[in-house]
Amino acid sequence: MPHTAELIAVGTELLLGNICNTDAQMISQALSALGINVYYHTVVGDNPERVRAAVEVARHRADIIITTGGLGPTCDDLTKQALADAFGKPLVFDERSAGRIQEYFRLKLPHRVMTDNNLQQAMLPEGCTVLDNDWGTAPGCAFEAEGVRVIMLPGPPRECRAMLEHRVVPYLKFLSDGVIESRTLKLYGIGEAAMEAQLREEMLSMHNPTLAPYAKEGECELRITAKAPTEAEAQAMLEPVEQELRGRFGDLVYGVDVGSLEEQVSRLLRAQGLTLSTAESCTGGLAAKRMTDLAGASQVFKGGVVCYTNEVKHSALGVPQETLDTFGAVSPQTAQALALGACRVLGSDLAVSITGVAGPDPDDRGNPVGLVYIGLAHGDRVWVKETHLGTARDRVRNSAVLAAFDMVRRRLTGLPVLPEAAPGKDAP
Repeated sequence: MPHTAELIAVGTELLLGNICNTDAQMISQALSALGINVYYHTVVGDNPERVRAAVEVARHRADIIITTGGLGPTCDDLTKQALADAFGKPLVFDERSAGRIQEYFRLKLPHRVMTDNNLQQAMLPEGCTVLDNDWGTAPGCAFEAEGVRVIMLPGPPRECRAMLEHRVVPYLKFLSDGVIESRTLKLYGIGEAAMEAQLREEMLSMHNPTLAPYAKEGECELRITAKAPTEAEAQAMLEPVEQELRGRFGDLVYGVDVGSLEEQVSRLLRAQGLTLSTAESCTGGLAAKRMTDLAGASQVFKGGVVCYTNEVKHSALGVPQETLDTFGAVSPQTAQALALGACRVLGSDLAVSITGVAGPDPDDRGNPVGLVYIGLAHGDRVWVKETHLGTARDRVRNSAVLAAFDMVRRRLTGLPVLPEAAPGKDAP
C-alpha cells in the first residue's frame, strides 16, 4: 500500500514571512523520489495548542508525519512535547544524545559556553529511534504509534537537508517493502505544457514505473520512478522508459541525474580538456557565477568579464568602436566581437557572450525588453543566437544564461549549435 505523508513546519517566523519554508520543498522532493505521496503541507506557529491541533488533524489523513523546527533549547521549541503528548509518549533524557551535544560544543563551538538549557534537546520520546545530528546540536527522532510514523527534524535548512539525506531517506527506505529507484531527465528547449501534451496519455496510464514532469525556469525535468523487489529489477524497469523518452525528445535532453545545465557543461569541458570564458553585459556576471558555484570550476573556467558599458566592451575586450557606433551594444555583430574578445583576452578554448535588454525599459536604440544576442566562439568559428525572452528582468537574465550554456553543450556534443538559426546567423 502506498504511504501518504504530511509535513508540519513549526515556527512563527514562517507565518510572519520572515523566512521561506525551503525545508518543505526539499523534503517533498525526497519523498516523491521514494514513491511517498505528500498530500498536505501545514505551517503552524510556536504555540503548543495549535501544534497539537495540527498533529491531531494530520494523524487522521497521513501515515507519515514529518515535522521541521521546534527542537532547539529555547522555551518556544515545543515540537517534541506536542508530538509526545499527542501520541501518549513521555519524554525521557537520552544520555547518548546529551553527550553528543556536549561534544559538539567542545569541538565545533569552543568559544561558546554551553548553557544548561541546551540539554533540553536530549529529551526525546520514549522508545524512539534517535536520528543523530552531526551538523548541529538538536537530534532528530522517529517513532511509530497508532499506525502513524512520526519523524522530527531540526528547522535550519543546512541541518535539515543533511539529516534528510543521511538519516531520514535511509530510514524510510528500510521501512519500504521493496526498492524504489528513479531517474531524472533534464530538458532544455521545450516548455512544460508542450512536454506534458506529448506525454499525457502515457503518464495517465503508467503505474509502475511512473512518469512525472517538473517545470523549472527555462527548463523542464521528467522523473521516472519504479518500485521492485531489488535495485537491479527497478533499474531494468527504468531503462526502456528512459530510452523511449530520449528517442522522443532527442537533443532536447541534456542529461540524466545531473544537477544543472552548467554542471553538464562543466563535465563535457573536463572530459575534452577544454576551457570556457564569459563576456556578459545584461546578465552582469550571472553565467560566471553559476560556473564558479561548481566545485572544481577552475579546471574548466578561465574567467569572465562584466562589460556593462560600451567603454568596457571596447577597452577590455576589443570590440571595435565602429561596431558599437554602427550597430549598437545589442546586436549580433557586438555579440560576435565580445565572444572572440573573451577567447583572446582570457585565453580560453571557448567563450560565450551575452548582450541584450533586460529591462525594465527599451534601450536607447529602441530595442525591446527581452531581446538578447548570445555569442559562442570556438577556434575560428562564431555563432550568434537571437533570443526573445519576455519582459521580466530576472527571467530575461536567467533564460539568457541557460541559452548560452545550451549553445556550449550543443557544440561539445557535436550537435548543431543553432538548430533553428536564421540564414546568416552562423558565421564562419
